[in-house]
Amino acid sequence: MVELDIQIPSAFDPFAEAKDSDAPGAKENIHIRIQQRNGKKSLTTVQGLKKEYSYERILKDLKKDFCCNGNVVQDKELGKIIQLQGDQRKKVSQFLVQTGIAKKEQIKIHGF
Repeated sequence: MVELDIQIPSAFDPFAEAKDSDAPGAKENIHIRIQQRNGKKSLTTVQGLKKEYSYERILKDLKKDFCCNGNVVQDKELGKIIQLQGDQRKKVSQFLVQTGIAKKEQIKIHGF
């Protein structure tokens, strides 16, 4: 039997190095969404914060600054989500940038 030096091609991920590096766009995004409730009522959700942050402490500061109510919800797929009453999308994004929790490029605002 003759042994051949043939390499079988394997799955190549061209973005594998980018995920590990600190290059722009390599970090997870923070998604800020609005959900319409009944009538004029709406709900703002913040998803994608790093797990090492204290969600309860961030929520406490958000509630104090924006004079609204809110809570932290545990989701099976998405992890912890911060919910706030009303349309607070722009305020939350400014708060996250000013406190240094996220960069402006990481924040994605969704909704109408």
